[in-house]
Amino acid sequence: MDRLTVYQTIRQVPLVPVFYHADAETAAGVVAACYRGGVRAFEFTNRGSFAHESFAELRRLCTREFPDLALGAGTIVDAPTAALYLQMGADFIVGPSFSEEVARICNRRKVAYMPGCATLTEVTTAYEFGVEIVKLFPGEVLGPGFVKALRGPLPWVSAMVTGGVEPTRDNLSRWFGAGVVAVGMGSHLFPKDVLANRNFDTIEHTVRDVVRILAEL
Repeated sequence: MDRLTVYQTIRQVPLVPVFYHADAETAAGVVAACYRGGVRAFEFTNRGSFAHESFAELRRLCTREFPDLALGAGTIVDAPTAALYLQMGADFIVGPSFSEEVARICNRRKVAYMPGCATLTEVTTAYEFGVEIVKLFPGEVLGPGFVKALRGPLPWVSAMVTGGVEPTRDNLSRWFGAGVVAVGMGSHLFPKDVLANRNFDTIEHTVRDVVRILAEL
């Protein structure tokens, strides 16, 4: 999926689940539940041992069953790791911080790169390297007020916030009212007890509710 399509997909359904699990079947169940709930972009994070192998399984699953789902790799902090995931078919790359090397390799392949930024300097630097949507992180520290302040001197900035986002109308209203174009959400969508019991229907219902709220907002 080319990067322009990825950006458009995220803008149309501005919820990007952020998830990692070592068990391939559990990860596949979560991805399927999110897709049924209306999500069309999903970030699998590079956090555990052999995470890239789990990602490869998800990539094959999505190619077969969810071809319109943009599957990205998250927590990417260096170019070699980015190249590994790009080789396995990542539609986009997300990082907790900005990396010039990762930006270059993504630009070379015309792949969407959304790095984590927490200052105006980081945001403007990312844009100079071709980033279209920055990831504001950590959201729980920055807050909606930072987004409003950011858009004062930089009104052209498109930002996705991760961290501090809750699946409630009040919380989502504050973030989108401040000016974000999308949100990344992790543990609130995937409670530990729900994952332990593989209660994928619960995940689907939660995701569906969030997608509905975002459409109304």
